Amino acid sequence: MLALVAAAIAVSVPRASWQVFGLFTTLVHELGHAFAALLSGRRVTGIHLHRNHGGSAVSVGRGGLGPVVSGFFGYPAPAIVGAGLLWAVFTGFTGSALLAGSLIIVLTLLFIRNWFGALVVLVSAAVSWSLWWFGSASMQSYVLLVLGIALVIGAVRALVGVINVHTRRRSELASSDAYLLYRRTGIPSPVWLLLFSLVILGSAYAAGAAYTASLT
Repeated sequence: MLALVAAAIAVSVPRASWQVFGLFTTLVHELGHAFAALLSGRRVTGIHLHRNHGGSAVSVGRGGLGPVVSGFFGYPAPAIVGAGLLWAVFTGFTGSALLAGSLIIVLTLLFIRNWFGALVVLVSAAVSWSLWWFGSASMQSYVLLVLGIALVIGAVRALVGVINVHTRRRSELASSDAYLLYRRTGIPSPVWLLLFSLVILGSAYAAGAAYTASLT
């Protein structure tokens, strides 16, 4: 497990590897917005991904809580997905999780609206399907464990980034989900940042609890 954590850190922390893996984390972030929008009765009209790790998921529909729910589940999404992958491996559902993730990534192509975003999705889908089709059961488990841990780390890294936007780079506030939620609801941005943090930490705790349970 220490070796897997080290591999996840190598993927998600150094600047060089983050330039690549951060694009996948952004994809999961935007899918979090999109799934939350669909679950709240809205219609997703497009997803964009950019080289600078920026992105957007546009949805339309009735107002109310829908836009708030959709706006909230961007930053927590990588941690939730990462914890879900770890739980799947620890409970023996590695193949099912890999297949479901592969299908979701492929279906994402229906909503991508820029060429770079399509490239990110296609590469992610190719890696996922190759692992599902050619990888042994043990290889699939190890890769999903590294991916799950790296996504949780990526979620923390993105959270630190958005907190820095609010504390040091306030000229970039328009890019912050917490600020956009404040503009929509009137609830101060620090409250949303705290809620992001609680969900991310809760996901990390759930992943740790699943690992502990797998040892007993």
